[in-house]
Amino acid sequence: MSDDTRVPVSLDDVERGFLRAAMLEWGGPARPTDALAGAMGFTSADSLADETWALWERIEAGDALATDDWRRVLLAAEIVFASDVVGSGLDWPITTDFSDKESIAILRGLQRKLPR
Repeated sequence: MSDDTRVPVSLDDVERGFLRAAMLEWGGPARPTDALAGAMGFTSADSLADETWALWERIEAGDALATDDWRRVLLAAEIVFASDVVGSGLDWPITTDFSDKESIAILRGLQRKLPR
């Protein structure tokens, strides 16, 4: 079921930085498959970097995103941070400058804040 209700979310600088890093990782060390991209709500593995970056640009502009878009952002961040198989995983602290401890705290805050 699709939900295109626009939801404004107020993010602080650290949360925005974390989401920016997460969306950028899909164009870097992450190794998505078409099946994973589709399961997350994106078109394909090849277009995932462009699609996540487009979402990031809307977040940075302060746009209210559709609930489905916030879900895609959150899921993409969760997977790219945690998975060493398809995401950044163990490389995350090196490629983003966010420690695992800091990232977990930020991610838990975003999980409470973003529409699911």
